[in-house]
Amino acid sequence: MLEQNRFLKTSSWVFSLLLVLPILAIFYTAVGESDDVFGHLMSTVMGTYTLNTVLLVAGTVFLSLLMGIPSAWLMANYCIPGDRWLQWALVLPLAMPGYIVGYIYTDWFDYAGPIQLFLRDVTGWTSAAQYWFPDLRTLPGASFVLALVLHPYVYLLARAAFMEQNLTLTQSARLLGCSPMQSFMRVSLPLARPAIAVGASLVAMEALGDFGTVNYFAVSTLTTAVYDTWLGYSNLNAAAKISAIMLVVIFLLISSERYSRRKQKLFSQNVSADKIAKAPLQGKYKVLATVWCWGLFAIAFLAPLGQLLIYAWDYHSSSSIEDFIQYSFNSLYVSSIAAVIALVIALLVNFYRRFSATPASNVPLRMSSLGYAVPGTVLAIGVLISLTSIDHAINDVAKAMDWGRPGLLFSGTMFALLTAFVVRFSAVAIGSVESSLAKVSPSLDMAARTMGCNAKSIIKRVQLPLIRRGCLIAMLLVFIESMKELNAALLLRPFNFETLATYVFNYASDEHLEYAALPAILLVVVGLIPLIMINRSLEQSHS
Repeated sequence: MLEQNRFLKTSSWVFSLLLVLPILAIFYTAVGESDDVFGHLMSTVMGTYTLNTVLLVAGTVFLSLLMGIPSAWLMANYCIPGDRWLQWALVLPLAMPGYIVGYIYTDWFDYAGPIQLFLRDVTGWTSAAQYWFPDLRTLPGASFVLALVLHPYVYLLARAAFMEQNLTLTQSARLLGCSPMQSFMRVSLPLARPAIAVGASLVAMEALGDFGTVNYFAVSTLTTAVYDTWLGYSNLNAAAKISAIMLVVIFLLISSERYSRRKQKLFSQNVSADKIAKAPLQGKYKVLATVWCWGLFAIAFLAPLGQLLIYAWDYHSSSSIEDFIQYSFNSLYVSSIAAVIALVIALLVNFYRRFSATPASNVPLRMSSLGYAVPGTVLAIGVLISLTSIDHAINDVAKAMDWGRPGLLFSGTMFALLTAFVVRFSAVAIGSVESSLAKVSPSLDMAARTMGCNAKSIIKRVQLPLIRRGCLIAMLLVFIESMKELNAALLLRPFNFETLATYVFNYASDEHLEYAALPAILLVVVGLIPLIMINRSLEQSHS
């Protein structure tokens, strides 16, 4: 038993240190001497990049709250037509990549797009000088598009918080003379604030790390600065300094969210028995609620998906099926390996904590989960720094031994892409395994020990069979996230290697998304799987 615990301890610490190495490498490189490139960026454009980033994050969070909170309140408390379908349909925009939605809406709203063409046909206007029309290729346009695809984070958490509130609290407010709006503003909304704050933090971090949308809209942010500094200047030092700034911003976002509710306590979360019966809406309120919820679903998911289906039908003969098959295989291959490795790491750190039950056993688990909070572009820089240093060390040793230089064994191969996927998404697998293992009673472990089983036998014969479903979900989630990852893939993919995400993004950047509509649809369909799973788990928890 002692020897097996030692193996779990050693492997858990080794893997957790390897997973946190790219993050440490960013800060280690960032504290080095500044070079001319970073100094030039600081004196010229860094202020603009930082301001744009702050405005983008603030605008996206504000619009996401504006979209998500009313929808969550209506779905949790009122009956509107089709609410059984809407409660999960409003989550689906999360499956839609932002740059795809941005391309479609830009195509619709541009001067040569169908909406402005129709407007000029109806009014008789002949030039843009005769009327004003909003330009989506701006920072507010990027915030709007990101809010369309990210507001379900707020919706999901806020809806769950509203459903968990005790109905007697709002009933008491109504008895004291509060209108429905007043009871919402003074009772329900403050009680749901912690969940809304978490949702807003998720939106902020996703907006901060987005590259595809802001690059397509030509909005310069810190994320595009990292990308341009590496690919444009081939300067890892400057890219690491910008990445470190972004990591500090993310840390501040998380810390401020937790600090803001450090003294907030909520003791009443029992759902009343009559909470199941939602209040019916009548008259104009019913119409407004129906238009709001169904309209939000239509513009955020249904309309873009419909346009993709039209593209796929109209341009299927011009699309390269061979490329689609090859890049699908590439994504399948890399994502499958990443899912298996992430599951192994999740099992090791969770079993180590299970059998050790010491405060130190929590450290590898938390360290292995840090990568999920790091944007893909920033993480890619950390992986490049780490693997490039290892490659240089190997080549130096090989040269000293007269073996010849082996070249880029890690940083120039698929290993780099796999490393980024595992570092970024191991937290997803760890969380799934952790929740499954928590449901396994410790008494089962004790009973197995009394029957002479060692740690290996307990894992193989007791725990693994019981958490099999959680392991499958963990692998599936990591696989799907890896299939959709764009930022890290753009920086780390080997030469002549494309994934579905990079393939679709390249066509969208070239204003030819219609030729990549089929892989775009596949990415959306793949992204729907975890959303359906999340919605089912929420329904089961509130049933």
